[in-house]
Amino acid sequence: MPGSQPDSIEVQVLPLVVSARPVQRPSDLELEVVALFDQYRTRLLAYVSAFGITGHDGEDVVQEVFLSLFCHLRLGKSRRSLRGWIFRVAHNLALKQRHANQRQRARTDAEHPMESAQDQELNPEEQLLSVQRQRRLLSVVNTLPERDRLCFCLRAEGLRYREIAKTLDISLGSVSESLARSLARLMRADGME
Repeated sequence: MPGSQPDSIEVQVLPLVVSARPVQRPSDLELEVVALFDQYRTRLLAYVSAFGITGHDGEDVVQEVFLSLFCHLRLGKSRRSLRGWIFRVAHNLALKQRHANQRQRARTDAEHPMESAQDQELNPEEQLLSVQRQRRLLSVVNTLPERDRLCFCLRAEGLRYREIAKTLDISLGSVSESLARSLARLMRADGME
């Protein structure tokens, strides 16, 4: 009716539900894994890039490494040589990712042959980023046989010969010979011999 008061509106107030579970603080194990992630993330990204894995794929590999580390430690497994363990897992995951990328690239190449050829060219901006010496040395590193390149990258990350041998599943002597060959090639390319 016009001019009359509207009917009262009932408002139902629901009780506030508060979780009985308190907010959990990170465990010591979680804090340890986060600290190791902070310490090794950049190094692992550089290492997996030696496999040609960059961007999101590289980040995924590194995250998978630390998820595996968390599970490994949570199960009470060995803490001996965690640095070597981390790089070994990164090595294996990078190989798997590279293989997956190669399969995907082969499918893309078969479906769109012209596009894949254009994607492989370096743009001028990338070519200008390095000075001549850096380019020369980098090309030497990139042309090293894969085992030599991986040994070199792991040594540059500070791993000891034994850790490199275990990571790559090769003998200690092979690590030594590989590094000697790599350094000799770098010195020749830099005109130091």
